[in-house]
Amino acid sequence: MKGVLCAGGEGTRLGELTRVSNKHLIPVGPWPMIYYPLQMLQQAGVTEVMIVTGQRHAGDFVDLLSDGRLSRRGSDELLFSLDLTYKVQSTAGGIAQAVGLARSFVFPGEKFVVALGDNIIESNIVKAVADFAGLPLGSAKILLKEVDDPERFGVPRFDDAGRIVEVVEKPGIENPGPPPSRMAVTGIYMFDSTVFDVIDDLEPSGRGELEITDVNNHYIRTGTLHHEVLDGWWRDAGTADVLASIGELVQETGANNL
Repeated sequence: MKGVLCAGGEGTRLGELTRVSNKHLIPVGPWPMIYYPLQMLQQAGVTEVMIVTGQRHAGDFVDLLSDGRLSRRGSDELLFSLDLTYKVQSTAGGIAQAVGLARSFVFPGEKFVVALGDNIIESNIVKAVADFAGLPLGSAKILLKEVDDPERFGVPRFDDAGRIVEVVEKPGIENPGPPPSRMAVTGIYMFDSTVFDVIDDLEPSGRGELEITDVNNHYIRTGTLHHEVLDGWWRDAGTADVLASIGELVQETGANNL
């Protein structure tokens, strides 16, 4: 299975930390941030990854990761052995637009995992990916986690049977009303090549982007969206205070634990 790692954006919420660096390259604990989702994908059996980033820092990713075979400094121990491809997202058009750039990378009928480069987890996605591999084409899967601040994320609304009937983007901030649940849609998604047709039919949101929430809601309407709740902690490394706490969590429990 292939992977698409979204690592663009200006990282403005991180202030001075991203004045000259892409946020996915700054340290979190002992590693640059992007190492964590790369390790997560490799553990789940992903061997080919396309990294989508902006033009300004594309060369920095190549300098750091090269072709994807990376050894620990001063050692022959491999950190990753991945086949990396790089794609430039020339304009900040949203996560769905970034996923759409993988059209030439993902072959017809292939399944793939999308991960946001600033998501770090305690556990792993090995079983979730294996289960998705057994679903019919045209299916999608999202991973959820209960959070204290669901208004910052896409939030699923469930019916009485526990099925997701809608994902609301940033309730109370971008959309009116309280969060419909305390579950957040994490930055880990699973699709197959049919998602590109879904993206082609999207209209830009009010902020001018193609929203991944609209993609997920399409699969809800067709009854083909599956979900699973992540074990352990999950963090979106988007602000400086969260970065520090993630570093502490990594030192305490580790990340991507099998």
